[in-house]
Amino acid sequence: MAEPAKKPAWVIEKERGRRAAAAETLWLFGLHAVRDALSNPRREKLRLVVTKNAADRLGDLPMPAEVVDARSFDKAVPLAPDSVHQGAALEVKPLHWGSLSEVALREGAAGLRPVVVALDRVTDPHNAGAILRSAEVFGARAVIAPARHAAPETGALAKTASGALERQPYLRVPNLGDALRDLAGMGFTLIGLDGEAERSLGEVLASGPRGAAVCLVLGAEGPGLREGTRAACDHLARIPSPGGFGSLNVSNAAAVALYAATVE
Repeated sequence: MAEPAKKPAWVIEKERGRRAAAAETLWLFGLHAVRDALSNPRREKLRLVVTKNAADRLGDLPMPAEVVDARSFDKAVPLAPDSVHQGAALEVKPLHWGSLSEVALREGAAGLRPVVVALDRVTDPHNAGAILRSAEVFGARAVIAPARHAAPETGALAKTASGALERQPYLRVPNLGDALRDLAGMGFTLIGLDGEAERSLGEVLASGPRGAAVCLVLGAEGPGLREGTRAACDHLARIPSPGGFGSLNVSNAAAVALYAATVE
């Protein structure tokens, strides 16, 4: 009897990655982040650890909780020493929002321009969390980022997002360039934010059809957009700064750009 063919190394590696992803969990912390995750039916919840005070503030809990003394909370939960947990932590599985096309082409609010935000190597979880919060406020379809060299879904990101992580799709894609090309194929105009661009964001938005779908592409603070990402964009645009000095950080730039794109 012939021996079964040996799997190629790339197949073995892919399967290993899938198993690792299936086993991945994260800890959300802070009353707001934990409360929103507990009320999210899409979120797979594994373990809830609270102090008596936090349990009282959370109210009726939809799952059993481990109530621990406030003095021993840090030993019961593997959080970073500087985590402001407010006596509440929840172990969960990462959310799965579906494919890029499923979230980018989903039906949005009537009369609201379809907008997607793409982040090029924005690694700070606080910036990514703030961008998710702004994306939710302005009704963006999704925030996308590369699977590597980008802020992962973490407790720090969730706390900064102030609940938006439970409602705003955050997709980590294998290759940002491929995702941008896919969005272009779906009818999105790709606008890269660049402080040195000749035209302002308002001018670029006004030059296209009213209400046309756009993808706002933002790079990391300092390096900005990578050359390949810039080349993939249909337009480069700047946010005007009448003050003549200083610049916005990436999360503030995203909020301003989202406002400009959605409030016509």
